[in-house]
Amino acid sequence: MMSRFPEQPSAGVGSVSPLNVAMRIRMDGVRKRALDVGRNRLIVTGVVILLAFGSVGIRLTNLMLADGGPLVRADETKPGTRPVVSRADIVDRNGFLIATSLPVSSLYADPSKVMDPVDAANRLVRVLPGLNHRILVEKLQRKQQFVWLKRGLTPDEKYQVNRLGIPGIRFRREESRVYPHGPLAAHVLGYTDTDARGIAGVEHYFDDRLASVSAPLRLSIDIRIQSFMRDALFKAMAEFSAIGAAGIVASARTGEILAMVSLPDFDPNTAGTADSGSTFNRATKGVYEMGSTFKLINAAIALDSGVVDIADAYDASRPIRISRFTISDFHPEKRRLSVPEIIIHSSNIGAAKMALDFGTDRQRAYLERLGMLDAAILELPEIGTPLYPQTWRDINTMTIAFGHGIAVTPLQLVGGIAALVNGGYRINPTLLAHETGDTDGSSRILEARTSEIMRGLMRLVVTHGTGKRANAEGYMMGGKTGTADKPGSRGYADNRHIASFVGAFPINAPRYVVFAMVDEPKGIERTFNYATGGWVAAPVVGSVAAAMGPLLGISPVLTVPVPASRPANDDERPLVAEAARFVTTADRNGEHHGETQ
Repeated sequence: MMSRFPEQPSAGVGSVSPLNVAMRIRMDGVRKRALDVGRNRLIVTGVVILLAFGSVGIRLTNLMLADGGPLVRADETKPGTRPVVSRADIVDRNGFLIATSLPVSSLYADPSKVMDPVDAANRLVRVLPGLNHRILVEKLQRKQQFVWLKRGLTPDEKYQVNRLGIPGIRFRREESRVYPHGPLAAHVLGYTDTDARGIAGVEHYFDDRLASVSAPLRLSIDIRIQSFMRDALFKAMAEFSAIGAAGIVASARTGEILAMVSLPDFDPNTAGTADSGSTFNRATKGVYEMGSTFKLINAAIALDSGVVDIADAYDASRPIRISRFTISDFHPEKRRLSVPEIIIHSSNIGAAKMALDFGTDRQRAYLERLGMLDAAILELPEIGTPLYPQTWRDINTMTIAFGHGIAVTPLQLVGGIAALVNGGYRINPTLLAHETGDTDGSSRILEARTSEIMRGLMRLVVTHGTGKRANAEGYMMGGKTGTADKPGSRGYADNRHIASFVGAFPINAPRYVVFAMVDEPKGIERTFNYATGGWVAAPVVGSVAAAMGPLLGISPVLTVPVPASRPANDDERPLVAEAARFVTTADRNGEHHGETQ
């Protein structure tokens, strides 16, 4: 019987059934779709994970490098806050950096985002032990979005705070003023507050300029000479157990101040910890009775006015008694003294009688022209006002002749002595470096001949008088000592005084005026218990001159040139003749030569 279906081939070895083929094709399709779906899911998952980790990385980078988020930028423009501005550097006359600004981070908080103020305070105090826990908690609980926690963090402090990961605690980039030489020029530079505003010194005087002009501010200070002066004064203070000291080095021709020191001083990097005694500038703010250094001014007035000749002499054999006052000499010679001898032996009696000869009106007029009756003009806010009699009587004229009854700043005295030695020109002291070494067109206030004679008299003080210890071998120092009792509640104190010396060198053609003052020194065995200007301050000036001379290229000399512009008369004393012959061709016609530093 015939089948209804065609006969199927038997499934032998090597044969493939159509059904099996179809099923295999179907299975392959299912597997492919499953693989595609799995692969797509893996890709999507990888992208999601990558995006998540990328977001976390970006956020961490932002937290570490951006010092806060949008709130920081908003706070930088808050009313009453100063935006971060790069403050200009300050350099000395040779370009050495003496003040600069460095970036720092400061710590602040957004209390609205601090979840647990007490816990946050506990953790912050552990890494910043200088913070007060109670105050910190109070700040973090305020209902505001910005409170300062600490300004000027060190890199390590910032790292430690950042590790805490406290919400709402953030950093802000600021600038910190840095003084690389520490206290070396503290009273010149001054300091700034935490907002980079000048508080004292040239930082305050030039605040606007330093905040708005990027070019460095170049001062006249020579940081090397500043170091010489500070070291010498520190040594004198320590040796004589003094309470303070001051020193100035100035150009006799331009008025540029190369060094200005006031002790005790402070570190402007940590000015907030300094006391008022350390921040007080004795060189420009303090006013003192300068004692016998004023005898130079007294002699210059007498000689310049023509009332007194260098060969004139005064009887100094007995003290002067006027009213209830007595004027006497510290080491009386008890004889007639010529003008040079009055200066050399520092005779109060001779100076007082000389002053009476030229009179009160002339004395006051010259002192005004020499800048002794008005506050000095200098690029500092710390400037003292001189004290002098409102009613100027004969007794005042006599005591002012030897430096009592008038109080001036050391800066004023230096300016006056510069005029005495530089040919008779008044200088304008300055803390800014001059582009040239010439004078700034100051007016003549003394005759050139008077200046020549005064240089001779000042040299005699160092070679024959009380200023021998100021001698700087080879540099021809001339000057005058001063020892002035300090006024107390009842007249002058016997055991409290100012010891000073003001000099100029090279005295035949002066380039620099050097002043040193030591406040309340105590006598020691080496000085036979004397604490006078000659023992205490004169060596300071001599050591500074000896150190700075080679540095500034001043060639030392072995002998004093004495061109004979005026022959000595037979009847003149030897000292009178020597002073009369001491005339230099430098500045003969009022010329001022260039300055080399």
